[in-house]
Amino acid sequence: MRRLIAIALVAVVVTPLAAQTRKPPARKPAPAPLPAPKTIAPDVTCPTPLGVGVKTQITFCEVMAGRDPSGGVLVQIPPHKGPATLTFDLHNLHLYSEEQVKAHRAYVKYTATIGVLTMDNTLISRAVVQSEFRVAADLIDRVGGGAGPGGTKAVAPTGSEPISIAIPEGEERVSLLGEKLAVERQDGSATYTQPGRPIAVISNVMLEYRPMPPPKAPVKKKK
Repeated sequence: MRRLIAIALVAVVVTPLAAQTRKPPARKPAPAPLPAPKTIAPDVTCPTPLGVGVKTQITFCEVMAGRDPSGGVLVQIPPHKGPATLTFDLHNLHLYSEEQVKAHRAYVKYTATIGVLTMDNTLISRAVVQSEFRVAADLIDRVGGGAGPGGTKAVAPTGSEPISIAIPEGEERVSLLGEKLAVERQDGSATYTQPGRPIAVISNVMLEYRPMPPPKAPVKKKK
């Protein structure tokens, strides 16, 4: 009986000591914080610049119809973690005539559709702007560099639609290409899709993205 009591006492003493000598599980290192988002005016290659607004000083770029992404308006996307957000204003393009405005024959309704594509011709998203023109006040601005009054061009942007497109991680450049333009006038309507024709105009191109985190330092091996 005394032997049984002694064994029990030893077990009571040893068990807590064994529990105290156990090492706690190793803590996993906390993940590195993600870099803060950045907003930039990205590098844009515009094959067909429309020009700069006389009053707004905004740079406008024509988006032409086409099928080859390399011929579109190209926007550089820095390396980014997660999707980047591309924003721009989309406008229609109007051929202004003072005579038609005075004669009340200037009404036009435009619906322009463009595509945002990867460089392997994968469609990311489409963007649409619809607007009506009646009088000169419907223009966003007149564009300099022409033979019109004050050195302005006859064509000018009208209507404005803010566009926001999510660009997948891994894409380093995207292309904006025109798809179609529907035009309704007092004397009829028409739709244009032929490559090389102006479809729309863009301005105020911006990009918000989260930079890729720096690469992890190599783990030094113990000698």
